[in-house]
Amino acid sequence: MQTASLLYYFLLICWCIDFAQNQTNEIPRRQRRRMRYRGSRKGSSAYHRPNRQPQIKTSTTVAVVPSIPLINIDDGITEVFDSFIGLGGHESSYSVLPGKKGHCTANGMIMYDKAVWSPKPCITCLCSKGKVLCDETTCLSLTCHKTVIPEGECCPVCSDIEPSDPSDPMLLKSLHTQAEMDELLRREKEELEGREKEIHKKDEENRKRKEKKSQEEKKIHDYEAHQKVEEEISRREEEKRRAYEEEELQIEKEEEEKRKENKHPEQERKQQKSEEEEGEEEEDEHILRGDVFRMPPRFPIPVPPAEIPPLPTGCSISDTTVSCINARLTQIPPITDPELTSLELEGNTITSIPDEAFNGIPNLERLDLSKNNITSPGIGPQAFKILKKLKRLYMDGNALVHIPPELPSALEELKINENHLHAIDEDSLQELKNLVTLELEGNKLSEANVSPLAFRPLKSLSYLRLGRNKFRTVPQGLPTSIEELYLENNQIEEISEICFNHTRNINIIVLKHNKLEENRIAPLAWINQENLESIDLSYNKLYHVPSYLPKSLLHLVLIGNQIERIPGYVFGHMKPGLEYLYLSFNKLNNDGIDPVSFYGAYRSLRELFLDHNELKFVPFGITEMKALSFLRLNNNKIRTVPPERICRAIEVEDSRLEHLHLENNFINTRELSPYAFSCIRSYSSVVLKPQKIK
Repeated sequence: MQTASLLYYFLLICWCIDFAQNQTNEIPRRQRRRMRYRGSRKGSSAYHRPNRQPQIKTSTTVAVVPSIPLINIDDGITEVFDSFIGLGGHESSYSVLPGKKGHCTANGMIMYDKAVWSPKPCITCLCSKGKVLCDETTCLSLTCHKTVIPEGECCPVCSDIEPSDPSDPMLLKSLHTQAEMDELLRREKEELEGREKEIHKKDEENRKRKEKKSQEEKKIHDYEAHQKVEEEISRREEEKRRAYEEEELQIEKEEEEKRKENKHPEQERKQQKSEEEEGEEEEDEHILRGDVFRMPPRFPIPVPPAEIPPLPTGCSISDTTVSCINARLTQIPPITDPELTSLELEGNTITSIPDEAFNGIPNLERLDLSKNNITSPGIGPQAFKILKKLKRLYMDGNALVHIPPELPSALEELKINENHLHAIDEDSLQELKNLVTLELEGNKLSEANVSPLAFRPLKSLSYLRLGRNKFRTVPQGLPTSIEELYLENNQIEEISEICFNHTRNINIIVLKHNKLEENRIAPLAWINQENLESIDLSYNKLYHVPSYLPKSLLHLVLIGNQIERIPGYVFGHMKPGLEYLYLSFNKLNNDGIDPVSFYGAYRSLRELFLDHNELKFVPFGITEMKALSFLRLNNNKIRTVPPERICRAIEVEDSRLEHLHLENNFINTRELSPYAFSCIRSYSSVVLKPQKIK
């Protein structure tokens, strides 16, 4: 009984040991199956971390790492042990667990027979029959310039390869973390959205382009349709006009036949009236029929403008000015430009101006026709009528005998110098109420052929030039607005009392190169003028300075006469006083100048010219001229300049004399007093050389 109990107890212990061993072996078996399954999915050792590699553009050159597959011992795969021997495995210093057949210990852990583990990266160990065999992974050599060992890996990889497309399948194999997969998906999503936006933008641009093109095509179509309608209207109007012309010709023929048959005029009138009424009824009926292309004859169809001819050779255009100066033109060029404001035709051989010459340039403001061969008969009666805005007309140097007719009322400046004008009628300057400047020099005008009423229409005239004509007296009927009058180079012998009765605004009178004598100037001719400041009587026949000069006179020119004397007090009545007196080239001597000759001008006279006379010494009264700044005494017969004749020693600082001319006299400069010119501000302003030889 006791023996049976011991046997039963022994069997129970064996069964428990066997059961415990089976349970112990079951745990690594399940773990190995699980590890094998995971290895088959990821292709990696259970102890290896995922192989993280950078994104690459092309296939990456990576060292091939021979990995040790996970082995399920129960499945009987034994060829893996041969691989350890073939790879140069070596025995480890791991101890063998005593008393346990085939078991090994590693770092205090029990490893069963045929167990595989990796104690360190790139090292794989195997427990075989109580012995530990370890193998180190061998890395292949790389050809790239730069390598790097990724974290958790044992072999280097090339790091000098450019990043590639993240969608590359080879790259996807190297991505093992969820974060990297999410990042890749996010980038792909962003790229996809960007492409969709770009495609949508291109579609929108194409749609707008198509809409714009369709609108342009519609406009072109509408324009072509409108053109066709206008052409049809023009054609029908042309047909209607021709029909009317034929009808009128037919009526004229019938009337001619009726006249030949001596029909009664009343019958002809009635018949013509009935025919006109019938024609109107037909016309109304034609309109009421609804012909949309027909317009009543009272609304003319605009004719398209003719092609603009090019400018002639020698002409040029700049802004709003066409210049054809010296271009050898024989007629006015046909120019069509409503914006043109200035036309220059100076120096050609134009002979005529037809009525339609300026129809294409109605807005001209300035027209220069100087130095041509234009004649009065060659100017059409309506030639200038269209130029409503013309302000300046220059016709100097032509062959006109009359002032052109129908000049524009807007004209402000008219020049017809150097022509053959021999008459100005009372209607010649009609309607020129805005004319300010009129120049008629170098013609054949005289008081006999200029009407006393010729200048009456010129309400705004202020500047009148009548020089180089044949006037013997000052023209009659000068406008009240006149300010400047030029009558040089005529044959004027007399100035009557009525010449300037109505010219209260006159400021300048030029009468040089005439035949005036002082006794032919009426005492009341201009003495009461209040605005007359300048008179030029040069190169006349005056023997002494005229008396009864205007009270307001400031500027008196008497050069080139035969003046021998300056009467005393001749300037005494002037207010504020004479400022400029020019007596050069006369016959003045010291006997002709009294001590009071310059009375009234002592405090006002600024310039005194006494050169080219017969003075033997400096005239008295020079030192009294407080405002004098310019004195000419050259080309006389002066022999000496006594002290205080020009400068007073006590008034040196108050003198205004700046220029003194004494050359071409008989002065011995060595004998001059050092105080003779002490009042002159700059000694270099005193001209003493040359002097004449005795």
